[in-house]
Amino acid sequence: MATWQDFEHEAPDLAPAVRARFEANKHHVLATLRRDGSPRVSGTEVDFIGADLMLGSMDGAVKALDLRRDARFALHSNPSDETLADGDSKVSGRAVEVTGEAERAAYEAELPEPPPGPYQAFRLEVEQVVHTTVEGDAVRISSWRPGEPVRTVERR
Repeated sequence: MATWQDFEHEAPDLAPAVRARFEANKHHVLATLRRDGSPRVSGTEVDFIGADLMLGSMDGAVKALDLRRDARFALHSNPSDETLADGDSKVSGRAVEVTGEAERAAYEAELPEPPPGPYQAFRLEVEQVVHTTVEGDAVRISSWRPGEPVRTVERR
């Protein structure tokens, strides 16, 4: 697993495009696993804080309960329009709950506005990043995993 900062260092040409996709819109789609192993998708917001990609949740929300039980996640950026002009990004890995007072205080200090009530926060450890773009009649898929070079496949 890697931090967001690790991804930026290992894939400096890919990371800005992916980050831009997550910063372009407030709402994204998070996939978690239910108790029975079936998938659950939820709307979510993410923030880039220090070295990390972070996710906050209302206290007791089912997505947070899912992540506490099984930390695996997939996060899909909101592509904003059907043209995919700026690409489509996905991040997957494991979510680590932020529980320590100092870490929670640092998280809150970096948020654009304080959480409106009790919350849970998770640091997203990155296992894979995929960014897809459409250029003419070609679909370009770039993917990264920690310790590996970016791999790009083009399909027509």
